Amino acid sequence: MNVFADWMTSQRWADLKQLFEFWIRSLDLGGKPNKPDVNLYNHYLRANLMLGASPGALLDLVAQMEDYGVSPNTASYNLVLKSMYQAREGAAAEKLIDRMLHTGKDSLPDDESYDLVIGLLFSVNEIDSALKYLDMTLKSGYMVSMRVFTECVWSCVRAGRLDTLASIIERCKAMDQNKALCPGWNLCNYIADVAVQADRSKLAFYALEFLARWIATGENTRPAVLLSVDEGLVVSAFGTASRTYDSTLVDASWAILRRSLRQKRAPIPECYLGKINAHASLGNLQRAFSTLHEFESAYGNASEAEGELFSPFTSLHPLVVACSKNGFATLDSVYFQLENLSRADPPYKSVAALNCIILGCANIWDLDRAYQTFEAISGTFGLTASIHSYNALMSAFGKLKKTFEASRVFEHLTSLGVKPNAMSYSLLVDAHLINRDQKAALSVIDEMVNAGFTPSKETLKKIRRRCARENSSIVWAAKIAEKCSLFSSIALTILKSDTFELVR
Repeated sequence: MNVFADWMTSQRWADLKQLFEFWIRSLDLGGKPNKPDVNLYNHYLRANLMLGASPGALLDLVAQMEDYGVSPNTASYNLVLKSMYQAREGAAAEKLIDRMLHTGKDSLPDDESYDLVIGLLFSVNEIDSALKYLDMTLKSGYMVSMRVFTECVWSCVRAGRLDTLASIIERCKAMDQNKALCPGWNLCNYIADVAVQADRSKLAFYALEFLARWIATGENTRPAVLLSVDEGLVVSAFGTASRTYDSTLVDASWAILRRSLRQKRAPIPECYLGKINAHASLGNLQRAFSTLHEFESAYGNASEAEGELFSPFTSLHPLVVACSKNGFATLDSVYFQLENLSRADPPYKSVAALNCIILGCANIWDLDRAYQTFEAISGTFGLTASIHSYNALMSAFGKLKKTFEASRVFEHLTSLGVKPNAMSYSLLVDAHLINRDQKAALSVIDEMVNAGFTPSKETLKKIRRRCARENSSIVWAAKIAEKCSLFSSIALTILKSDTFELVR
């Protein structure tokens, strides 16, 4: 044993093998053949393994142990498993580990046994078998190596076994010996991308948790390595949280975003909007409006605020839907909360929040509440109505066929010097079409084009349908195509009917 230990250090495997074979053919001091114990025989097995013996040859050597009255132990079989791992013999490895499970307590598989078999089965794409033995490893309380854990993650992601992967990660987190397992930074990002695309909120949460662990590790190294999560990934995570109603993922996404930015700048607008939409889908209006307040504090004075950034028709539409989900009760509750906040210290007053209430009232056909909220913008809150405020009020009038009032609102905002946007014209078109006045609608389209806006395809489709029903398609289609010179091909495509005469 002493000689073997010395030769193993210097890797004299051939000498070790030759000495063992000579020694077992020799006699001891009592004149009897030398008899090795299991530890000595395992050195012999290791020497054969290092000299490139095949799995079959090693199994034959293990079988010969009985000739010397020695029973193979776990270490003996692990040497054979290493040979099978090198030879990529997955089926043979499965048979051997099953044999170990039924042989006796001295040869039961240990963490190294499972590690070799699981890694081998993942490498030959036997995922189901590998997961079976991984389950046995966790149930036995053994430690999973980082190599096997990484191979498990890659295999499950490639095979689309995302729920299985989430379950494995959850079980590892619950074990003291495995809770420190964490894939590499790039693999964590890949897991997060796949998880959000497949709307697996739990797996996305675990991926973000891994990323946060890497960020903390990088900050604690010297010199520090400052890692950051891509903001687009966070936006996607908010979308997944919104679709799966997972508040935990919302909080985790925002926390890792803040950690990545390190208070050097505000998150991009899409991140704020994603968080608002997620809270709105969860029905947590208080946190949604709180996020809107943060959003306005960061971007309220930006030039983008004049566009669609705070529009209740587009970016804030999920918040509008959430406000009007339960009818006037929710709308009144939100309004009174905003009224109370306007008297707080410091006060919070938001035109964007009030615009969501106005459009929410329009969605439930409650014109009186919509108009009262619009009047409260200047009367109660002391703010100035934005173009989105006027648009929301026009929407309320248009839904109830009050075209004259909608037109008066449009005229009033222009007289105040407020510049209409594309939505203003589109809502006025809708108001005329509801009253079956396609001529007035096309006149508004004419004004819209002259103002430099392009009608949407949806608006043009509405006009086409109305013109067709009123038997005035040919004249008005020709007129709109003439006026809309910048997009005449689009207009003709949208407005054409199934008749050859109109196309001509």
